[in-house]
Amino acid sequence: MSSSEDHSTSHIVQSLLTNLAIAAGKGVVAFLTGSGALLAETLHSAADCGNQLLLLLGVNRARKKPDASHPLGYGRSLYFWSFLVALLLFSGGGVFSIYEGIHKLGHPEPVEKVHLGLGILGFSLLLEGNATISNIREMNKRRGQKPFFQYLKDTKDSDLVVVFGENAAASLGLVLASMALAAAYVTGDPKWDAIGSVAIGVVLVAVAVFLAVEIMSLLIGESADPEVEVAVRQAVAAHPKIDRVLHVITMQQGPGEVLVAVKVSFYEGVTTNEVCTAINEFEASLRHRRSDVRWCFVEPDIPRTAQVA
Repeated sequence: MSSSEDHSTSHIVQSLLTNLAIAAGKGVVAFLTGSGALLAETLHSAADCGNQLLLLLGVNRARKKPDASHPLGYGRSLYFWSFLVALLLFSGGGVFSIYEGIHKLGHPEPVEKVHLGLGILGFSLLLEGNATISNIREMNKRRGQKPFFQYLKDTKDSDLVVVFGENAAASLGLVLASMALAAAYVTGDPKWDAIGSVAIGVVLVAVAVFLAVEIMSLLIGESADPEVEVAVRQAVAAHPKIDRVLHVITMQQGPGEVLVAVKVSFYEGVTTNEVCTAINEFEASLRHRRSDVRWCFVEPDIPRTAQVA
């Protein structure tokens, strides 16, 4: 994505509609079966709906134009809302599912109408699996030659990673819930259902912690992709009046929004007017190479060795 204005929300909307349908179905069947694992899955899907609404709010806030109070724009607001989603996934989904499972272990209740439970779980898995595959396809388009798991750690598109994490955790949770419900039915021991609820909670907590750690790095200020610095050095090397890069800093301000601050030295004999022209040409060249560079600040300087001499 070249800018936050081009940042698509289709993957968020798709997941929201999917989870609305799934939460309604799970809720009805959880009530009919008395399954703790299904209740945990219902709460998870309902929480996901709220999470996706928060992500949509974050994308909308990130699109706001820079103003006097926020001269670099609002791009990082998406990281804030993504981080909040990770916290809610941890508390509202994972911790509560573990609590519900532990409660059911201490006070087991018989599971009824198992066929209904397995039916809605299978239907939900089809929907969640399709959403997860759709997320993977979108990430494959964006990651290029980068390995998949490395892309998850490096990507700046926090909303896509959060939605993928939710959908992947939900798909795994549905498999665990199905196994737990089937085991409770076959053995006649409802504790298997409670164990399934605990297992689902552990998966959600693990995913939430991973998302929180990755998004926190973006929230406090993470450097842009290394390719941006490579583009800076290439643009400098291609300019006839700029000698070299002395120092460069990149900062990810939001999805598709990068800030670059670079200190460069010029060849001897270059006039002040030529320096100004060269800087403008360098900025144009850099933005041509990297359309995600939204802000570029160039400071002319001389190498330390020259200063000492």
